[in-house]
Amino acid sequence: MKVRLLSLLSDMATYQDREAFIPYRRSDLIELCLDDGQLPKEKVQQFRDFCTLLSAYYHFKFHVYLERLKDNYDPFNPDADTQTRIELTPDKLAEREANVVTDFQTILERANYVPLSPKSLQRAFKEKSLIQLKTDVDFDEFDQLICYCRGDHEKTIQVKKFLKKKDKTINLFERVVLLIKFKDADYFKHKGDELDSIQFTPGKMYLYFYKNIPKFDLELLFPNIKISMTWKDRLFLIVPAIGAAIPVILRVLPKLLVVIAAILFFTMGPSVLDTIQASEEDVRNIMPVLVAVLSLLVTLGGFAYKQYSNYKSKQIKFRQTVTETLFFKNMANNASVFHALIDAAEEEECKEIILVYYHLLISQNSLTPAQLDNQIESWMDNKFGTKIDFDINGPIHNLENIRGKLMQDGKDTANLPEIPLLTKDKRGCCQVLPLDDAKRLIDYIWDHIFLYT
Repeated sequence: MKVRLLSLLSDMATYQDREAFIPYRRSDLIELCLDDGQLPKEKVQQFRDFCTLLSAYYHFKFHVYLERLKDNYDPFNPDADTQTRIELTPDKLAEREANVVTDFQTILERANYVPLSPKSLQRAFKEKSLIQLKTDVDFDEFDQLICYCRGDHEKTIQVKKFLKKKDKTINLFERVVLLIKFKDADYFKHKGDELDSIQFTPGKMYLYFYKNIPKFDLELLFPNIKISMTWKDRLFLIVPAIGAAIPVILRVLPKLLVVIAAILFFTMGPSVLDTIQASEEDVRNIMPVLVAVLSLLVTLGGFAYKQYSNYKSKQIKFRQTVTETLFFKNMANNASVFHALIDAAEEEECKEIILVYYHLLISQNSLTPAQLDNQIESWMDNKFGTKIDFDINGPIHNLENIRGKLMQDGKDTANLPEIPLLTKDKRGCCQVLPLDDAKRLIDYIWDHIFLYT
């Protein structure tokens, strides 16, 4: 997967095959930093305390995001079980929809997810699935379509081909997030769709969160997917039937006149035989002809039924795959997706800040953002064999915006200036407050989050 390239600084390493996601839990990453052995023993607990304060602060910040998302999403929630206080105007609905989309994309990017455009999705749909059926997803039915993913790796599976099992390499997305806002009911009525027969509610917004989805199965995640026969299925159904029918038809064709005569004989009487020049004996000995015709119909019908049964079996297997995907690989739906992604974004931002702060804290030399970025990536690779494309700009920006006052022995802080947790000198090198001051700074911010008096 191609990830965002950091082009701000020319001497910063960039990668086409790495992601910004840090594959360790926040608590484990803290211990990995401490296991590095670069901090003095008396600073170990202080570092843990700093990380605890930082995590609490960011938990509160992301809680604000969560509440805003829930409020804006409520009119579009297909699972809502509460009553609305007022009826929103179309303008207000459009405003809330835009707010959901903007905040949702922000959270996904802060959780180090990368977007898949509708064009990329359509290209992925063209990849052959393991079950050969024609699928179709109508993108025109959507007012909004947002798809993000994280983690791109290959997996080898065994598939049956001509009674043998063969290894097949498939590409998986470890995480896939999908937001779909369907058009209103009038659109589907105009199309001629029966509203009771569709599997979704027009005008509502659906969110899906899945794990380990093959690229060629992305269309399975869409609730408006339609399946039908491929051209190969149709040819297998039609061509052999025609081939089997031709010799029987050629054998029966000379006696079709007799069949017609028999029908006329039994419906209009013997006098009609003179008109079509057929003998009464041939008409009365029609049984061999009827047997031949019947054998033709049975042969064609049996073959058609067999081919149609094969198609239905594939269809059932496809629906089973869809069911297994939706059930066993589903992690969250609709409003619960917000909770999962807020937690992921909170984790990623805290991990990034902790890594930046730790490496600036232990560094013997001043580091520019580019040097710091390379040092963190090398540390992760050399220590743990983990290759990442660290996003240095985000955590530096966050550390610069964590601002507060350093209280001194309980003195009045009115005249004290606010200072950031991270500053840059004239050369652009980064510096952070020492642990004692950093803890006091965040403690001050935490104490002044609510200023009602």
